[in-house]
Amino acid sequence: MIATIKFSPIFLFGGMMIVSNIPILSNYLNFSLDISIIAFIATLYAAIIAIIVEKLKVNDIIEAALDNIKDINIVLLILLLAYAMAEVFMSTGVGASIISIALKFGVSSRTVAPLALLVTAALSIATGTSWGTFAACAPIFLWLSHIVGGNIPITVAAIAGGSCFGDNIGLISDTTVVSCGVHNVEVVHRVRNQGVWSLICLGLAFVITLVVSSRLPSAAVDASVAIDAIPADALDALRAERPAAIDLLEQVKTGVPLYMIIPLFIVLGLAIYGLPTLICLILGIASSCILGMIAGTVPSLMYFFDLLLEGFVSAGSWIIVVALWVSSFGGIMLKMDAFKPLAKFVVRISRNVRQLMFWNGVLSLLGTAAYADDMPQILTVGPIIKNITEENVEGSEEAMYNLALRNATFSDAMSVYGSQLIPWHVYLAFYVGIASSVFPLHDFAVFDIIKYNYLSWLAVISILILTLTGLDRFIPLFRMASEPEVRFKKELEEKNEETILA
Repeated sequence: MIATIKFSPIFLFGGMMIVSNIPILSNYLNFSLDISIIAFIATLYAAIIAIIVEKLKVNDIIEAALDNIKDINIVLLILLLAYAMAEVFMSTGVGASIISIALKFGVSSRTVAPLALLVTAALSIATGTSWGTFAACAPIFLWLSHIVGGNIPITVAAIAGGSCFGDNIGLISDTTVVSCGVHNVEVVHRVRNQGVWSLICLGLAFVITLVVSSRLPSAAVDASVAIDAIPADALDALRAERPAAIDLLEQVKTGVPLYMIIPLFIVLGLAIYGLPTLICLILGIASSCILGMIAGTVPSLMYFFDLLLEGFVSAGSWIIVVALWVSSFGGIMLKMDAFKPLAKFVVRISRNVRQLMFWNGVLSLLGTAAYADDMPQILTVGPIIKNITEENVEGSEEAMYNLALRNATFSDAMSVYGSQLIPWHVYLAFYVGIASSVFPLHDFAVFDIIKYNYLSWLAVISILILTLTGLDRFIPLFRMASEPEVRFKKELEEKNEETILA
């Protein structure tokens, strides 16, 4: 009963998100709230539960919420710069140059979504941030998809999936680094361990996206014709909501120097070199200003500063509010230790090491759903599954390290890829928010991303199945240690009891 009460804030959070995002339910119940309000309500409810069940003082709850917010400070800075870079890339010609180059290679409605998947996967590895990658690439590929007559929901899902790829395996990704730290494994060891599996998931997602898109018309569309076909009222709405998108369309129509793609390569190259994400984004923004002034797309520094301001305001007016409330919610749930009963349950229902590790993965996914954010799950559920493994499994140092690698992958993959399958997750709120901002011609919904995000479905389902069945032994470097390399202490205790009774 206590465990259920502690979990009730999660049920409230998820229920309100689901109702608000399903038109039939929201219309029938006359209930539809923005995630920022939902997160606020859920946080207040979690605080009340913490006071009643755990007898916590108000100051303790506030401190728990603030401590969790501290963990995302760097994420908030990245978010501000990501929005600014998206605004700058749309207006200075960077986005237009990428679209122009893609059109020169004959990108059509059938290939725009698969191309978006691969480009965002590469950029996310280089930058280590899914949010930054999505913010930079959404305006480019959504308008490219519109121009060539592609499928917008499939394209936005491909951008989301590719953006998460590097967040799960990138050497400079915060989730990669933190998850490895929690489980005491080297980042390069984990990347090597899961590398082949990750690439297989990406390859299969690319093929599926290509096959699904093959039903679309194959002929490429002339950019000028497509832009001229946009209704005047749609352009007026776009001009009011996102003036930078008008700049991008005009630049695609009239043409920009192809060297305006250089800022994107600067961000990519410096990230591969190893510079921090913040520095990469700042230098990408600065280089777009310099080259834009040369190309004539940036008429003055004041114009450029206005673009930066617009990006900062766009981020601060909504998504940062959401992130702060969701992080506060996660901090209170952490303070209540809401997952402890689940940890005991996992041990009780497991019969061997593979089953135990399988449930560790499920627990990580449940944590992602519970906290609706990646870092709280990694920092709270990560230590739980680590302790479950260390307290219930014994084996050689090498074998236990191998299990730690799988737990680290669970922590990261279930937080990053799992976020794409949870309607109320802050990732989806961010993706839908920025997609709606840069491409107001489509009414985006979280279920568009969930339905067509083939990479996330493949990653989440495959790692659980491979872990449970032992089929991971057929994937190079990805095999997980199991009996007789390691032993399940519960099983040993049961055998000892049987021997004693005999």
